[in-house]
Amino acid sequence: MANGPAPFSDIGKQAKDLLTKDYNFDHKFTFLVPSPTGLGLTATGVKKDQIFIGDICTQYKNGNTTVDVKVDTYSKVSTKVTVNEIFSSTKAALSFDVPDHKSGKLDVQYLHNHAAINSSIGLNPAPLLEVAATLGDKNLVLGGEIGFDTASASFTRYNAGIGFNKADFSAALILMDKGKALKASYIHSVNPLNGIVVAAEMTHRFSSYENSFTIGSSHAIDPYTRVKTRFSDNGKVAMLCQNEWRPKSLITVSAEYDTKAINASPKLGLALALKP
Repeated sequence: MANGPAPFSDIGKQAKDLLTKDYNFDHKFTFLVPSPTGLGLTATGVKKDQIFIGDICTQYKNGNTTVDVKVDTYSKVSTKVTVNEIFSSTKAALSFDVPDHKSGKLDVQYLHNHAAINSSIGLNPAPLLEVAATLGDKNLVLGGEIGFDTASASFTRYNAGIGFNKADFSAALILMDKGKALKASYIHSVNPLNGIVVAAEMTHRFSSYENSFTIGSSHAIDPYTRVKTRFSDNGKVAMLCQNEWRPKSLITVSAEYDTKAINASPKLGLALALKP
């Protein structure tokens, strides 16, 4: 819901997206064909060194039901059936892969004015159970998540976080890795007219007292061109330039240089997304 709290996975997501989203150091091609009848097609191909990986995904929408079917280059077929408003404010999704008969999973999401709950259970004899919940509203969110492996009778995760959102900035604090690390993130819109946004993310590990950080920025050169920069404490500097050369069709050029690896060549990537 618009005025309700965001899911736990969205705490700190704005800063993370600015620092990581759209950065690509391979060759990627995406072709999207929408359809007014509810049937869409998306083809994606990625070339990593001399290896080519691709998939074709079809999506069919009918009322509150959406069916996604994806086939990749390894002949794996992934299917996901999503039903919105199965109950009031509730969405359920059933997913499975072929030929992996143990991959079945059921996800249920419940959104309320003051709560958001996401749960997942594997559809096999020894399922993995995951539950994430948040309380609050669109400005202040407090939540946590746990994962339990019934096969080993052990917790795979237990994290907690708090997020504070305003129109021009967002801050988050997450206790992650089973309480072994603390991550803080911040994103601020400096100049909405020019699309200038800055973000920072810092992680502290309690066992080793190690700190790591990443800072970045985004700047809209014009209504169709955006430039992003990123710098990490490990010495890696990255830059991205994205241009919408036609409506919803994007070309993105990314580059990354490791200042601590003097003899290494910079990484370059090109991504092309076409939507007729």
